[in-house]
Amino acid sequence: MKTAWRRNLMISWIGCFFTGASMSLVMPFIPLYIESLNAPKGQIELFSGLAVSVTAFAAAIISPIWGNLADRKGRRLMMIRAAGGMTVAMGSLAFVPNVYWLLAMRFLNGLLSGYIPNATALIASQAPEEKSGEALGTLATGAVAGNLIGPSMGGILAEIFGMKNVFIITGTILFITMLLTIFFVKEDFQPVEKADMMPMKEILHRTKSVEILLGLFVTSLILQVGITSISPILTLYIRELSHNTTNLVFISGLIVSASGVSAVVASPALGRLGDRLGSHRVLLIGLFVSLICFIPMGFAQSPLQLGILRFLLGFSTGALMPSINTIISRIAPREGVSRIYSYNQMFNNFGQVLGPMVGSTVAHGLGYRAVFWTTSCFVVFNICLSLVNFRKYLKSDTIG
Repeated sequence: MKTAWRRNLMISWIGCFFTGASMSLVMPFIPLYIESLNAPKGQIELFSGLAVSVTAFAAAIISPIWGNLADRKGRRLMMIRAAGGMTVAMGSLAFVPNVYWLLAMRFLNGLLSGYIPNATALIASQAPEEKSGEALGTLATGAVAGNLIGPSMGGILAEIFGMKNVFIITGTILFITMLLTIFFVKEDFQPVEKADMMPMKEILHRTKSVEILLGLFVTSLILQVGITSISPILTLYIRELSHNTTNLVFISGLIVSASGVSAVVASPALGRLGDRLGSHRVLLIGLFVSLICFIPMGFAQSPLQLGILRFLLGFSTGALMPSINTIISRIAPREGVSRIYSYNQMFNNFGQVLGPMVGSTVAHGLGYRAVFWTTSCFVVFNICLSLVNFRKYLKSDTIG
């Protein structure tokens, strides 16, 4: 088991990447696909928004249930279940007869998800403590990169193979992920009877700091709000900045993906830095960097400036994700770690639902630029909360 965790990490990264991508790759072409399904005239935008958000909403409400099962049956089994379930749900999107079936299958895809929190719990339970930041940082890049690069992948695949075939291709890749998980991921886990499970109240009692845990949940939510709030207005904001409609969708895809690229590059190194300096310090640095990036986005004068700031924002994302996961692994009891990660994933998913709603509402009332300043207010609140929660630990290298 001393070396198995590295192989598990590699396979889990692949699964997290394609799970994240499956949630977001429909964004560039979902309005066109919904239109092809003969959705009611004048309601294309409504159904497009629902199709994107319903998956994250379903994943949020079901995540604690899958976390409970993982603590009873094992994380590997839940990863296999999630990959298999999403294979069916994603592949079936190519054959839906109307928009209502599309929404139902997108909702089902969210209900059957759960690969990411269980992979995180698996690696957190197996990686040596001195390597936990690096391992969880590397794993975090999979989900982040999948979510952020997914739209670009979806647009390219739709252009080459057609919209329906994108779902079949993604389902096939998720099926391969399931096979890789079955044959190459190993876990030494003894199933626990339901009556013998540690109740959630006891898990929270054994958690070294419930205040810090709740603060991390809030950080996860705000992180996703910041990442996704730009989604509904990005193309329109770029058009306003450039006064040019040439290659608008392509440029938008690049700007969305920019933060994913930098997050992938930065996360493992920032995870290692967290192992040395303390993940709580790296988390605070990441929050300050995100604030420094969000505020000037509202003053951007060109798509290039916006793209550079989004790229820099990815470094803060690369600091926050592994730091959150590493701190959770150190303060949560092993008997309930899957449930704790599942609740953190729930906040992640709710952030993905809330972000586009915040972005579209603020843009409608106050303009596109106000979206970034509103997000900055969320980050300021998060910084204050984190400083209060970490005040006792700022002079120590680790929490717990």
